[in-house]
Amino acid sequence: MEKVRYTKKDFYYDLPEDRIAQTPAEPRDSSRLLVYDRATKKVTDKVFSDIYDLLQAGDLLVVNNTKVIPARMYARTAHGGVVEVLLLKRYDIRTWEVLMRPGKKGKIGATLTVSDELSLTVKDITESGERIVEFSYEGAFEEVLSRVGTMPLPPYIKAKLENQARYNTVYSKVDGSAAAPTAGLHFTESLINRLKEKGVEFAEVLLHVGLGTFRPVSEEIITDHKMHSEYYEIGETAAEKINRAKREGRRVIAVGTTSVRTLESVADENGFVRPCSGNTEIFLYPPYKMKCVDALVTNFHLPESTLIMLVACLTGREEILGVYEYAVGAGYRFFSFGDACLFL
Repeated sequence: MEKVRYTKKDFYYDLPEDRIAQTPAEPRDSSRLLVYDRATKKVTDKVFSDIYDLLQAGDLLVVNNTKVIPARMYARTAHGGVVEVLLLKRYDIRTWEVLMRPGKKGKIGATLTVSDELSLTVKDITESGERIVEFSYEGAFEEVLSRVGTMPLPPYIKAKLENQARYNTVYSKVDGSAAAPTAGLHFTESLINRLKEKGVEFAEVLLHVGLGTFRPVSEEIITDHKMHSEYYEIGETAAEKINRAKREGRRVIAVGTTSVRTLESVADENGFVRPCSGNTEIFLYPPYKMKCVDALVTNFHLPESTLIMLVACLTGREEILGVYEYAVGAGYRFFSFGDACLFL
């Protein structure tokens, strides 16, 4: 039997740097799709648009409708130093939790200037080192941010993103994320419409992706790792769709690990959810058994990350590492702009 007291090294795999996707596939649904049948342990190579043939009438796809904002900006200190500021979580109309690099320039009381129309003052520092800041501006913050901010692409993406919209899903609606729920990037409006015509249902939930996406597991024993809090919502319509599917024995298929975290944060022992909102710090790793989620659409995740640990809850640790080893050998593209997996 596998040991339960996992270390982060138990989730390591070797990935050549040239397998890290630098640009998104065009069109969105032309990316590759690795299909893993958990019952037979069989891997099949497909294209993402083939998901139309793999899903059945009555399946329920649960998507995260968060929208990435231009959350990265650069500010100047009173002495002319440059500080990177990454928006993480909004507290009220002017107050945000942010990540500052270098953090030493973000002392409590410091005022930094982003542009002629935006400045910020550091009000507090959290236990994990993030800053609580208050912004000063005129007008609507979103409009100001659209002029001074940039899309916060992950550090492993070195290429310039020509089309900023490609770092959001076609169904993104609610501003607030510092990173995209990348599994959803593969869906086109046309593919979604075809799936709906086939009888596949969609339910929208919300989880604003925050610092957890950027934070590596630093503790050797994974149970010692603390997840960052992220805001989620499940509305009445989504809860009704999810609970009806569970009652009728239909598959609830999460699109992305953020949808999984939202559903499993709320689900009871029978997999039913309720309309609610709040903050979740849920950390999923084997031998956790999913309560609500029956299958998963996701991308390939970083070695030793909380995300590969989450996917291992569906497959087991050795199986997921085997799938990733196969994907490396078969030339799949990895991470945010990479190819997708379907775990059935």
